[in-house]
Amino acid sequence: MSTYRELLKDANRRMEEADRGEQAALLYLLELTNMEAHNLYMEYEQEVPADIAEQFEQGLCRLIKGEPLGHVLGFEWFYGYRFKVNEDVLIPRPETEELVANVLAAYDEVFDGKQVTVADIGTGSGAIAISLKKEEDRLHMLATDISEKAVMVAKENAAANEATVCFMVGDMLQPLIERNIKLDILISNPPYIPNEEVMEESVVDYEPHVALFGGEDGLKFYRIIFENARKVLNEKAFMAFEMGYDQKERLTALAKEYFPEAKIEVLQDMSGKNRMLFIYLHTDAS
Repeated sequence: MSTYRELLKDANRRMEEADRGEQAALLYLLELTNMEAHNLYMEYEQEVPADIAEQFEQGLCRLIKGEPLGHVLGFEWFYGYRFKVNEDVLIPRPETEELVANVLAAYDEVFDGKQVTVADIGTGSGAIAISLKKEEDRLHMLATDISEKAVMVAKENAAANEATVCFMVGDMLQPLIERNIKLDILISNPPYIPNEEVMEESVVDYEPHVALFGGEDGLKFYRIIFENARKVLNEKAFMAFEMGYDQKERLTALAKEYFPEAKIEVLQDMSGKNRMLFIYLHTDAS
């Protein structure tokens, strides 16, 4: 039997030969053993139990082929909560956690703890909507997605995380417009990758294209939301979006075209990249 050190050394070699990087193998082993990294290092010279070794080998083969770690595990961690993921939903990214944190900060600043109605447009796995509801119960949380299969996954995640979110199937804002729902906060992490952009194989081959690509310039879904936003927003409201790091100029120009009176703010992520767009309408922040 192999020790943990030998198992991981061999896995890293095979991942590197397949040009997959080494980090996924370590993360996979940590999840399988339910260990933190420092615990694993303390067990480095111990033999790996046969069932763990067998399961690790099966998963490693999938990782070597390029399958995302989230699909191999069947889940992804986001904002401290566990979310089921599969081929029907986009795997939530760590950078999107920063959008959630900034929305919570803006809510405190603009609405000062009042109960408000919030919608997450294009919710996918439900990660944004569910995390917001778990962190702030005074948010009346709604979420939409065009994919029935995605909404089914999101509902499972809400139940597993004991979060009350109203999910609706429909294209972007249409479910809200049809029900004459008014929002205080609108959030979206829409597909924003230009159609022709070259993507990693593990993303293109395994994740839903409807959740990735945003037209020729990547701004298609922002335009759709901007065109219809006033139909669903209260007079005092704000919107928050994730965006591509290189879209600041084009997206802020587009936002000014539709909301000339608003305060428009672009926030950077922890890597210093422009990744979040906030639009404040008739608030103290605007």
